[in-house]
Amino acid sequence: MLSSDAQKAGKPPSRVTISDVADAIGVTKSTVSRALNGYPDISEKMRLKVRNAVEELGYRPMAQAQAIRTGRARAMGLVLQLDEHDAHRPFLTNFLAGLSEAASRELWTLTVATARSTEDTLKTIGRLVEERKADGFILPRTYIEDARVDYLRAHDVPFVLYGRTGDMAGCASYDILGERAMEDAVVRLAELGHRRIAFINGGEAYNYSVLRREGFEAGLRRAGLPLDPALMAAPALTTMEGCARARTLMELSLPPTAFGCAVDTAARGVYRAVGELGLTVGQHVSVISYDGIPDGETASPPLTTFAVDSHRAGGRLAHLLIARIRGEAPETLREMEAAQLLLRGSDRPPLMPSPELAAVLRDGA
Repeated sequence: MLSSDAQKAGKPPSRVTISDVADAIGVTKSTVSRALNGYPDISEKMRLKVRNAVEELGYRPMAQAQAIRTGRARAMGLVLQLDEHDAHRPFLTNFLAGLSEAASRELWTLTVATARSTEDTLKTIGRLVEERKADGFILPRTYIEDARVDYLRAHDVPFVLYGRTGDMAGCASYDILGERAMEDAVVRLAELGHRRIAFINGGEAYNYSVLRREGFEAGLRRAGLPLDPALMAAPALTTMEGCARARTLMELSLPPTAFGCAVDTAARGVYRAVGELGLTVGQHVSVISYDGIPDGETASPPLTTFAVDSHRAGGRLAHLLIARIRGEAPETLREMEAAQLLLRGSDRPPLMPSPELAAVLRDGA
């Protein structure tokens, strides 16, 4: 609170110091400093006590002085690559909110930069490290072979994957079990009565595409259905690509009565293709997808999909990265959670078996 004299004079309140925090809870400045910087000799109870006092008093460490003293900027880095197929838009707002809120609770900051290519991403990461604007990095949209991982491992810079990669040596990570979601999608469709279930995967370079295909195949085995290569479409990342893949599959002599899609944007393409053929999703053809993007809820009928809590993901990644920067081994910092199935209107028992559907397509809906 400002004193009445200070208020009358219009003076700003004096800056809260680390000594003020220490005095308020009856500990030394060293204890406060070590609690804020995650030293293992400080108990969780004391860490929480310090954090509560910091929040109540409004203490904020001076970033430059702290960086000189500890060698850390207390900043985590995130470089978004704008040449991605959707520039991260489906999950970005909630994801950034989760990241920044978790960072703020620990008195850290989030440094966000953009890049136009993989090469530009590596240059940006290097610049942020050199300028001491980030102590470590969160890597979204992981690849099977990921140049960012190779670069950060080679330069001994802490990082956490949002996903997994082909070589997990030295990697901390947080990921959603997309493979389990695809497996459960196939089993659900089979339990509804579908026997010809097609799969449209996402981008081949992304590690999730390997996992979701494995999950789809595991679902077929669980349901006692054969793997038909003709029902495994080429990858699709956009609505137009999804539409093209679905049209090709619907032209088979025995077309699928259901689709599993690795990404929601491809599933929206299935909707378009089915509509162009004079059919209806949820009646003639069922669809289950993965991502939980807002567009799926406004589709007609709304898209059944596996959703990810992007806000929670951001928070967990921030927590893991700070722990990694403070020296915890990456192998101890790996978390995986299940996606949430959003049951809507796009998955229903088949209106007709595949031969009858083929006849409708041949003769006109």
